[in-house]
Amino acid sequence: MQCLWIIKDMKEIVRQSYLDKIEKYLGKDTIIILTGQRRVGKSSILRLFKNKVEVSDNANIIYINKEKKEFDDIKTYKELNAYIDERLDAEKTNYIFVDEIQDVAEFERSVRSYYEEPNIEIVITGSNSKMLSGDLSTLIGGRYKEIYVQALSYTEFMQFHQLPDTDDTLSKYIQLGGLPGLLKMGLDERDAREYQTDVYHTVLLKNVIMRNQIRNVPFLENLVRFLADNTGKIVSANSIVKYMKSQGEKVTSTVIINYLKFLCDAYIVHKVNRYDIHGKRLFESNDKFYFEDNGIRNALGGESREGEIEKVIENIVYNHLVRLGYEVTVGQLQAGEIDFVCNKPGGCRVYVQASYIVADATTREREFGNLHSIKDNYPKYVISMTPLVNKTDDNGVTHLHLRKFLTEGL
Repeated sequence: MQCLWIIKDMKEIVRQSYLDKIEKYLGKDTIIILTGQRRVGKSSILRLFKNKVEVSDNANIIYINKEKKEFDDIKTYKELNAYIDERLDAEKTNYIFVDEIQDVAEFERSVRSYYEEPNIEIVITGSNSKMLSGDLSTLIGGRYKEIYVQALSYTEFMQFHQLPDTDDTLSKYIQLGGLPGLLKMGLDERDAREYQTDVYHTVLLKNVIMRNQIRNVPFLENLVRFLADNTGKIVSANSIVKYMKSQGEKVTSTVIINYLKFLCDAYIVHKVNRYDIHGKRLFESNDKFYFEDNGIRNALGGESREGEIEKVIENIVYNHLVRLGYEVTVGQLQAGEIDFVCNKPGGCRVYVQASYIVADATTREREFGNLHSIKDNYPKYVISMTPLVNKTDDNGVTHLHLRKFLTEGL
């Protein structure tokens, strides 16, 4: 469980587990990169780490936040170099902190250059996963550590808003999600939805539309709403083409594939591949998509319509499995599906089904029966909000309440 501290006077909250991860890799000849969707808390984590380091007499802090207008003049790596060079101190350990570094053209050149210098530690943040797959990765090889920052966990949500672990609090988390900025906005649904919509449009504009020079913006927005309506469902480019055609929109599968990648690059959604459990291989098409923040998904897709709660819970379970350190895929059986096949290094695997209420024989057979059909000894779980369920065993399948899963893990 993550350790958090609330500093009421400053309205500043420490997500200690992330600070610990940064500190773990300092002094180890490693560039530290915080990645994740905009507004999930990367800037706050970077700033809090800066505050922690600067109390040392031997620390020289060089801090650049590309979201602040005072740094608007730093547009290229040459301008970034000039700013840093003016502030380096050869007598101290220099800490270079750059927030949203992807907004600096060819920033990879700067990072590589300063990485080679002595007495320099580099911690940067970015809101686009493509920054790790292109020139930066080529220039620095494996000499960086990515720390993926997620929206708030349920435990963090309670800590942030000083709420007890009750049905009402869990309901608020399911409904409103985990953007840290809700601390200032409050948990009124109308205010929260307005804030989430603003965040969504900012991310879409800065990290998708402008970065990839998108021309068909209405279609992009329709695509995101389609993903919100189909969270946890298997989709393909061709199925989206057919749907859009039924809505009077003509678009090619190539465009859809590109747009989906752009949305994933910006961490708005996450693509989850299907895994053939019996054939032990990944399928190359027909994936599922889950949203980084449940609140944004609900703002786009609604959460009051019939069947929506199943999607919302599946989205929450997926994100928490990633938070627990699992690599997650969708399990495909010959005559059924497992919501999540979860692996960790060293051969650790669990199977997970996510459901709202397991109240009748049909639902029980669907959720438990598919797990019973897997003839191996890896742990198997059904996670639901079924009343009175805490943690029970059903012929080798553990039935776990969502709250227990979110607070204690598997």
